[in-house]
Amino acid sequence: MFVKSKYVIKCKNSKYLLSLQIKSQGKMQNLLRNRILLVALAVLLLSSGWLRTTGLTLLVALVPILTISESYDASRRSFWRMVGWTWITMLAWAIITCWWIWNSTPAGAVAALLVTATLPTVAVMLYHYVSKRAPRSLAYCTLVGAWIALEYFYLTTEASFPWLTLGNGFANDVWAVQWYEWTGTYGGSLWVLVCNLLFFEALRRCSVRRAVAGLVATVVPIVVSLIVWFGYDENDERVKISVVQPNFSCFPIDQKYDLPDEVQDSIFRALIEQCPSDSRYVLLPETALGANSAIWENDWSAAAIQNIRSVQESHLPEGSVITGASTLRLYPLGVPASATARVRGSMRYDVYNTALEFAPQGEFDVRHKIKLVVGAEKVPYPRLMSFISGLIVELGGSSGQLGTDPEPTVFGSDEVPIGVAICYESVYGEFYADFVRRGAKVMSVITNDGWWGETNGHRQHFSYSRLRAIETRRSVARSANTGISGFIDPRGRVISSIGWDERGVLTAEVPVESRLTLYTRYGDYIARLSCYLLLLCALYYVAYRVRRRNHLVN
Repeated sequence: MFVKSKYVIKCKNSKYLLSLQIKSQGKMQNLLRNRILLVALAVLLLSSGWLRTTGLTLLVALVPILTISESYDASRRSFWRMVGWTWITMLAWAIITCWWIWNSTPAGAVAALLVTATLPTVAVMLYHYVSKRAPRSLAYCTLVGAWIALEYFYLTTEASFPWLTLGNGFANDVWAVQWYEWTGTYGGSLWVLVCNLLFFEALRRCSVRRAVAGLVATVVPIVVSLIVWFGYDENDERVKISVVQPNFSCFPIDQKYDLPDEVQDSIFRALIEQCPSDSRYVLLPETALGANSAIWENDWSAAAIQNIRSVQESHLPEGSVITGASTLRLYPLGVPASATARVRGSMRYDVYNTALEFAPQGEFDVRHKIKLVVGAEKVPYPRLMSFISGLIVELGGSSGQLGTDPEPTVFGSDEVPIGVAICYESVYGEFYADFVRRGAKVMSVITNDGWWGETNGHRQHFSYSRLRAIETRRSVARSANTGISGFIDPRGRVISSIGWDERGVLTAEVPVESRLTLYTRYGDYIARLSCYLLLLCALYYVAYRVRRRNHLVN
């Protein structure tokens, strides 16, 4: 009788334990399913602004990731699981929006996507760690400071690729970010982070008051932007500029250089002759000259140079032709060479990505690209990376480094000075604004961004010029080899454009502006303040933990 009862009890316990195990497994499966859905939602919301839709989804894009963080405890196992979910999210975001880098430089693509995914992951994990061990307000400040500081770090390093700075996501919503003239794109990053934290806090606490605060933080900047948008008063002074789009295909990446120089020169000449003779500036794209034959800066007698000079003198007696070129500078024996100089036998020379101005009365001006494309135009930290230079070449990159200028210069007369950003330089807001600080009253971008093919790459690059126009309140004339060429007004509106895979000439009279915006004067001050905020958060966290260890706080 006793044994039978014991057997019955054991059976009942087994059934109970089995039931608990099944319920636990079901709960874990539901949690896993929910986290996968949250990751997918976060990737979709993060990517929208770079996929030709709207960047306003960014204002809630981090809520799913913060929700996943909330579902974990402070254990080490939970920490590393959170690392995995976050990194997968950020990597998927980078791949969906920037996969096209592979078309031009596979090595650069791998490096850029990995770093782009890792840095925001670090910011989120700092938030996660602090939120489990310190006041929530400190965790929120840590996330804001760390995210923007790491964006800024990525912008300032030799291996920089600040493509997915959160503030860049509003490039197709310029009507909503007219206040970038005060804050730059880091103001947009701050806006995104603050809105996400407010909406997450409203969700976490089921608080209507915090939801209202999130809506206010969303709506007020948009209202301010619309007031500026409709109230903006353009300067009556205008300058006539023509942009040339030759449409020399460069994808696959070696096709442009199969076209003989004399054919390219004749096409350029014909296109320049289609421009109005009273154009103040005529823009040709990046590396328009010197595709096959070297142009030595020690002797400007190359046929391509003489061709442009000839057509400029005959067709544009009062105007200037600005063109991109691949140039070389030879260092004679006994003359010190630069750190980037290449050696071939007894020759020492620099290779440059160059902008040239053919001005009236035979005047001539030169500037060299400063912000070089990592993996294509330079290898970052050459001493440290020398051991993998061969691998980089095999993957489509470059083992050499182009020469650079120490600082940007402005072309043109005192009446209408023009800044010329060469391709990738237009991604860097503070650097771009330096042209304006140096006197540029109108801006231009010359680019050959067709290496990516018919992808979102060249469209995203064009849209960033719209942000630069707002930040500096300068009109932008853009000449691209294969598209998109066009004109952008100081409000970031596209006045006119030539699309992808078209050949043609476009002319417009664009506003000339002299005033300096707050952002132009002070640059990325929000990013620098965020670095200080992160430092203060770190110090406060250490002090808090010490006090708690000594039982001075609860």
